Amino acid sequence: MIDRLLLGALALALGLNAAQAQDIAAGKLLYAICAACHSTDGSPGIGPSLQGIHGRKAGTYPGFVYSRAMQTSVTVWDAKTLDAYLSDPHGMIPGNVMPFPGLVDARQRADLVAYLIALPPRRLASLREAR
Repeated sequence: MIDRLLLGALALALGLNAAQAQDIAAGKLLYAICAACHSTDGSPGIGPSLQGIHGRKAGTYPGFVYSRAMQTSVTVWDAKTLDAYLSDPHGMIPGNVMPFPGLVDARQRADLVAYLIALPPRRLASLREAR
């Protein structure tokens, strides 16, 4: 209990948002649900890679063919939009084809969102080739 209070106080002192104060390790464990379709390292899969998802516009990961709903969405992924989407994917972006009904537990969503936001940004191929 005291650890959570200290973590909360530290988060407030540092100006961190609620998702950053959550349990990233628990979020990584929850990510196993997503890992069947999504990578975090840029490799292709059934779904788009979630590498560097924070700050990215929905439907724009290079090389992935998105549904029309995702392609035309104006959503930019941040803690709030990720939480809303993970809660009710088809309610937030009607017509998307992700076969996931949503994650009901708010704490689990917060932990998963914290993990996704903590993922490193996507490196551009040109940066890798320049080395």
